[in-house]
Amino acid sequence: MAVSSVRLFNSLYPPCASLIAYSTLHSGFPNSLRYNSFRVKGGLVYSISGSSRVRALVKGKGERTEDYPLAGDSTDDKKVAESWPRSLQRDFAGTPYVPVYVMLPLGVIDRNCELVDPEGLTNQLRILKSVNVDGVMIDCWWGIVEAHAPQTYNWSGYRRLFQIVRDLGLKLQVVMSFHECGGNVGDDVNIPLPQWVREIGDSNPDIYFTDREGRHNTECLTWGIDKERVLRGRTAVEVYFDYMRNFRVEFDDFFVSGVIAEIEVGMGPCGELRYPSYPVKHGWKYPGIGEFQCYDKYLMKRLKKAAEIRGHTFWGRAPYNSGSYNSAPHETGFFRDGGDYDSYYGRFFLNWYSQILVDHGDRVLALANLAFEGTCIAAKLSGIHWWYKTASHAAELTSGFYNPAHRDGYALIAAMLKKHGVALNFTCVELRTLNQHEGFPEAMADPEGLVWQVLNAAWDVSIPVASENALPCNDREGYNKILENAKPRNDPDGRHLSAFTYLRLNPALIERRNFVEFERFVKGMHGEAISDLPLN
Repeated sequence: MAVSSVRLFNSLYPPCASLIAYSTLHSGFPNSLRYNSFRVKGGLVYSISGSSRVRALVKGKGERTEDYPLAGDSTDDKKVAESWPRSLQRDFAGTPYVPVYVMLPLGVIDRNCELVDPEGLTNQLRILKSVNVDGVMIDCWWGIVEAHAPQTYNWSGYRRLFQIVRDLGLKLQVVMSFHECGGNVGDDVNIPLPQWVREIGDSNPDIYFTDREGRHNTECLTWGIDKERVLRGRTAVEVYFDYMRNFRVEFDDFFVSGVIAEIEVGMGPCGELRYPSYPVKHGWKYPGIGEFQCYDKYLMKRLKKAAEIRGHTFWGRAPYNSGSYNSAPHETGFFRDGGDYDSYYGRFFLNWYSQILVDHGDRVLALANLAFEGTCIAAKLSGIHWWYKTASHAAELTSGFYNPAHRDGYALIAAMLKKHGVALNFTCVELRTLNQHEGFPEAMADPEGLVWQVLNAAWDVSIPVASENALPCNDREGYNKILENAKPRNDPDGRHLSAFTYLRLNPALIERRNFVEFERFVKGMHGEAISDLPLN
């Protein structure tokens, strides 16, 4: 049958959630992007040669391949090659195979749970398949599937999407997305929480996380109602469990066949296990420290009870001197060096605040294991790297990660994930500390230090850890940084990432020059040699 040309996407969607996997599916499709190598002082660089068309398998009577032109196909090969950075490249041939997944656009399923442009999506997936991408990730939005009434689910668009993925021989990573889409930087797709949940919130806004000013954040439900029957007779965790269990029954054939390789369970804003401490909708701007999000009546009740048990009832309050969303640590009495964060009260509050996060993960993942028994499950943590080089780590504290300079705030989370046999997915592996200092020197950011700490917290308890890029990445420098983090050089235990998810499928990725770099990256993650790369 005839196959139409590749369609570029309607819009560019920035990351909101991610996924990981352990699948080692390795497609045997031939690769039509070929390189010539040439020597420069100190190392090798590579240029694409011949046709810049990607070959994709077309099923019909027998099998054949067809060429798909990449965007920018008319660019002169020599000019493209000369514009690439000529830097030393570590040879990743023979290194462990790390699967690569690509997150699909946010708007691939519309609000009516219908698949948008299935023909165009199929062609895009063929292009990914042609360079041996292992699979794709998709958000299953609570606000779409259970939109109108409790326990009335509509999975129709997802089933059609899953069938396309299966027919192309790709794997699926599926996110149980219990948060709203929209309201974050660059979001131009809006998927709110289910209508019936919002109706409850109209009369009881304390079902949402709340800041000191009393502003409610509708992005996700507060963890204070995990065990409160305020959702038409069900608790929040019961609602999550019913949704996950229904998904497992509905897509049993995809689980049995192994097409669904992993489930990532969303547990907070952007699907991440954290408090919504830096909401753009409330005026936050990078690198603000954010604000504590525990002012709904349910969490405040629990804080007061914890203070009573401790014997200090006057501790049953959140800090009064912790600044506002866009404060810097040194501007606050709580987060400054020698501030109240390290006082008796500060330690009590931060222990309580971070334990609420751990307890939420513990409850939800226990139920996820019941719903998805025998399936790989993952949880995502965000990379809060700004103010990492200060003593208090203020931005991490407001997000729920009790990780000041004198304490490892990720070990307890890793232990909780270990308890449930759940993998850790972490962000910002492509970021360089030096680059952050150049852009925002006042932020005292250290993404490289944070990544190293979190990876080792997970590896120390022997749980799989995977990652994703936090910002758009199309350049070799960024890809090389990801590769170095994925496969640490000279690690005595041979540890490496279990998978990597690229955020996200978009027009820029399909541009010829960018796609060549992406293919090189996939080869490196798979431990393959670059085509025509001299062995000497």
